[in-house]
Amino acid sequence: MPQHPTHIAAIVVMGVSGAGKSTVGRLIAARLRCDFRDADSFHPKANIEKMSRGEPLTDDDRWPWLQAIADWIAERRSAGETGVVTCSALKRRYRDLITEKQCADVRLVYLKGDFDLIEARLKARKGHFMPPELLQSQFAALEEPGADENPITVSIDASPEEIAERVIGSL
Repeated sequence: MPQHPTHIAAIVVMGVSGAGKSTVGRLIAARLRCDFRDADSFHPKANIEKMSRGEPLTDDDRWPWLQAIADWIAERRSAGETGVVTCSALKRRYRDLITEKQCADVRLVYLKGDFDLIEARLKARKGHFMPPELLQSQFAALEEPGADENPITVSIDASPEEIAERVIGSL
């Protein structure tokens, strides 16, 4: 298991679309008084257009996006800063890239929830490019983080504020 450093370069809030990554990530960043970036801000326009059409992304679509997130984390590390970033990070190989294979100064926060709850959230969400019809493909691709990744796993059945507090208490 990775050692806990005195400095955390990044907290990666991960999970399927609709799990609450952006809301919880913003709360954590505000509480820690550090930078926040939503993964959607790293997506190239072509990825957003593809998902808007109801087409799931391929690994080839995701690699430049994941590399941009990894680069942002590296910038935090180089500057001696902490940042919170959201990223679905559905597969282990994606997480290996953005965490530099579970580097001790990058912590994963896995927002875990069941399909029905998340589907209801997606259906209620307005103005987002990710249609609820793609949720099944996200769950199909999801490889939950293993113990060797040292994740902070939090159920999404609480309020965003409670979830953020649980995460901060686990850092």
